[in-house]
Amino acid sequence: QVQLVESGGGLVRAGGSLRLSCAPSRSLAGFNDMGWYRQAPGKQRELVAISSSDGRTNYADPAKGRFTISRDNVWNMVHLQMNNLKLEDTGVYYCYSRDGFDNYWGQGTQVTVSS
Repeated sequence: QVQLVESGGGLVRAGGSLRLSCAPSRSLAGFNDMGWYRQAPGKQRELVAISSSDGRTNYADPAKGRFTISRDNVWNMVHLQMNNLKLEDTGVYYCYSRDGFDNYWGQGTQVTVSS
């Protein structure tokens, strides 16, 4: 069973930055996609950013220009750099991965943006 362990969430003021990290229990090379989703209070889980094994990245509109997803093949981690955070970025952020067989989710890390 694949495990995804997130870290880096916390409380930050609007306009600030956070970097989320996700450490999978096996090599990044085994996944087609790695990415991040988030769920705000009272809302459905939504895509934030995806990094595909072919090098492509895809961002949801709210993340474009502010967030950057990256793969660290040396440390076997995926990062989400979030800049210029807004109040509406508050939520639980989940690491996501997909291989040829299944989808996997982390437990989530809370991000709270305050005014």
